[in-house]
Amino acid sequence: MPELPEVETVRAGLARWVAGRTIAEVDSLHPRAIRRHLAGPLDLTQRLVGRRIVSAQRRGKYLWLPLDDGPSCLIGHLGMSGQLLMQAPGVEPGPHLRARISFTDGGDELRFQDQRTFGGLHLDELRPDGPTWVPAGIAHIARDPLDEHFDDAAWISSVRRRNTTIKRALLDQSSISGVGNIYADEALWRAKLHGDRPTAGLSRQALSTLLAQLRLVFADALLAGGTSFDSLYVNVNGQSGYFDRSLNAYGRVGEACNRCGRPIARAKWMNRSSYFCPHCQRPPRRPAATAMSARAKSRTSP
Repeated sequence: MPELPEVETVRAGLARWVAGRTIAEVDSLHPRAIRRHLAGPLDLTQRLVGRRIVSAQRRGKYLWLPLDDGPSCLIGHLGMSGQLLMQAPGVEPGPHLRARISFTDGGDELRFQDQRTFGGLHLDELRPDGPTWVPAGIAHIARDPLDEHFDDAAWISSVRRRNTTIKRALLDQSSISGVGNIYADEALWRAKLHGDRPTAGLSRQALSTLLAQLRLVFADALLAGGTSFDSLYVNVNGQSGYFDRSLNAYGRVGEACNRCGRPIARAKWMNRSSYFCPHCQRPPRRPAATAMSARAKSRTSP
C-alpha cells in the first residue's frame, strides 16, 4: 500500500487538477471499485453529479475530496495498486480502468485504475476532529507527523507507556499514521534505532530524534515524488517516483551501509521483512518479547 509520501503526491496533483471543478458524469465500471459505497453505483452517481469538488485532503495514507454540499466527501482508497489519474477524454484508458469522473468544463477526466481491485471510491460524511474535519470512516486514524496539529510530546509519552517495540509503534495507524514498512525502516536507520527496541526503554530524546528523522525521510521522498518499485504507484500524470534510488536500508540486503560500510541485513518481521544495519542499529540485548514480558511481570509483582 502506498505510504504518506506517495498519497501526498497524489493529493497535491488532485488539488491542482480537480479542486473547483463540477462533476458532470460518473461511470462505475467494476463493482469492486465501489463496493464500499453500500448504496450502489446509481446512488453514487446521483449524489456526485452536479457537485463541485472543494479541495483535496489527506490524513496518513487516506485521501478525500470534500464536496460543496457541506458534510459529504469522496474518499479515494488506493489499496495496493490503485491509481488516480488525470487524462484527456480522448486518451485510450488502460486495461484496469474501474471508474471515471468527467467534469462540466470538458477537460481532463479523473480516472481510477486498479489492477488488484483492493482500492475503491465511496462517499462518506465529514465530522469535526479538533480544529479539522475528517471522514467518519477514518476518524480512528491518528494524525501523521506532517500534520501541523500532530502532538510530538503526547505521542512520545504514549509510546513510552506501551508494551511494544518501536517499529510496531511506528506502523500503528491509530497512534501515528502514514508510516509503512519502507519509511519505518528508513527512519529507524537514520535514527540508529533497531526496530525491536522496546519503546518503554527509549528516552524522550531518542523518540524525538526518531520523529525528526521520520519527517526528513518524508520530505526527501516527497521531493522525489515517492517510492516506486513497479508501475503500480504513479502520480496523477502517470509518472513514477524515484526515492528508491535514495534508500539507505529498505531492500538493500547485502549492500554496504551508507554510514559504516557494513552489509545491510534483512530479518523476517510480521509476515514481511525488516532491513537494518546490524552495526549502526544495535539489536536489544534480550529479545523484545522477553524484555517486555519481564517488565510486565515486574509491574504486577507485589
